[in-house]
Amino acid sequence: MKCLLVLSHPLENSLCHYLCTETVDHLIAKGHEVEVLDLYRHQFDPVLTQSERQTYYAPEFDKKNVETEIQQLKEAELLVLVFPTWWFGFPAILKGWFDRVWAPGHAYDHASDLGAIKPRLEKLKEVKVITTMGSPWWVDTFVLWQPVKRILRIALLGACAKQCRFSMFTLYRSENVSKARVDAFLGKIKRRI
Repeated sequence: MKCLLVLSHPLENSLCHYLCTETVDHLIAKGHEVEVLDLYRHQFDPVLTQSERQTYYAPEFDKKNVETEIQQLKEAELLVLVFPTWWFGFPAILKGWFDRVWAPGHAYDHASDLGAIKPRLEKLKEVKVITTMGSPWWVDTFVLWQPVKRILRIALLGACAKQCRFSMFTLYRSENVSKARVDAFLGKIKRRI
């Protein structure tokens, strides 16, 4: 499969970078064609421009500043997102990638009556999410009802790639994690990808 892996962490010695490297090696060993987009290294600007927002409902979205990223997304059959969950949400740079790259006319189409949007990411068959979180699982699950998972599965994929399979791997209490727990987490990811 043609895989786009999007990494969102500012520190190169981070756990997310390590998980990314291990995942890329695994995907390549399985025969996938992998393209890595490290949003920080790429210096991706997460700020939706005035022109981009003004063209959300125009006949054509202003993609001149994100054309490469939009093409990467449209060509992906497998999307892997690797990021830390901060304050039970996405890093700002990743949220900006969603805002600017999952654009009308490319990831979806607006309905003529402004009703439900129509998905356009027909090539996208699977999305795998690898995230770290400092909190325990029960806070994410029972207190906050897994906001990141719900946004990805229901809002983004539900609108832009309805037939896409979705899996999420969360390493909880990641700020104080042993090598054995990281290895077990990677083993789980490798068995499921």
